[in-house]
Amino acid sequence: MSNPKRRVLITGITGQDGSYLAELLVEKGYQVFGTVRRASTENFARIEHLRRDLELVQADLLDQQSLIVALSRVRPQEVYNLAAQSFVPTSWDQPMLTAEFNAVGVARLLEAIRLVDAGMRFYQASSSEMFGKVREVPQTEKTPFHPRSPYGVAKVYGHYITVNYRESYGLFACSGILFNHESPRRGKEFVTRKISDAVARIKLGVERQLRLGNLAARRDWGYAQDYVRAMWLMLQQDEPDDYVVATGEEHSVQEAAEVAFAHVGLDWHEHVREDSQLFRPAEVDHLVGDSTKARTRLGWSPTVAFKELVERMVDADIEQVRRELERRS
Repeated sequence: MSNPKRRVLITGITGQDGSYLAELLVEKGYQVFGTVRRASTENFARIEHLRRDLELVQADLLDQQSLIVALSRVRPQEVYNLAAQSFVPTSWDQPMLTAEFNAVGVARLLEAIRLVDAGMRFYQASSSEMFGKVREVPQTEKTPFHPRSPYGVAKVYGHYITVNYRESYGLFACSGILFNHESPRRGKEFVTRKISDAVARIKLGVERQLRLGNLAARRDWGYAQDYVRAMWLMLQQDEPDDYVVATGEEHSVQEAAEVAFAHVGLDWHEHVREDSQLFRPAEVDHLVGDSTKARTRLGWSPTVAFKELVERMVDADIEQVRRELERRS
């Protein structure tokens, strides 16, 4: 069991993964700290229920001095870097900012750890988007990268700078190459949540139609709460390493829509329209991961299947939209 006084610092704690990881570590008796950026409006909705159990510190991946100050103050044994510009389509509109956060930001944090205390254990959130135009199916830790978006390119830098600090300075630094992972806490700009939110609104009579991009795009979708458990397991090992975390199953965007609409008794054909303007400039067609290494070495496995995941998200959005409508009435 974890020492109750063990301290952890999570960047991106207000996001989907950060909030689930914070929950897990609070349950395990950690003293949990999370970084937040200075903003005129604060969005703590995902961690509101945890506010008494964690402490927030100001720091920014764009400002190395703030990272050094945060690490010096908290002195964590474990650091999880989940902060990022996380939406792939935005990376074409803001490629420089994406690079600053997702690439150089990782280097700033690793360098801050090296300067403050090289004994801290570090987790980097790598991404299946690094595989991009895949060279083999399924993808493993040894599959070559061919990123197809500024987001994927930046994540490749973040991945390799983590490997470099591990090999150059002996840092306990791990990368989790996580495939798509969803939940009711997913942002509404992501396709699974876009679908579940639209299904709820169509079912409750608020909207009539859902416009989606490439319906044929296939992904390996898992449950975010399962995936943060894999992150924690990586930092409990004797030696640092990189791991693919995935279900090993692939489903199309169209299948996600079919399951979501069927769950509330609707025919997706009547409501979904494919919109070519929502297609990516360069599509990633066939992402599916082989997590044999994580299953064997970490003892990790997913617990929530695709259909159940989509249905959970729809149910949660129906409840949320109902509450919205009640507040308006």
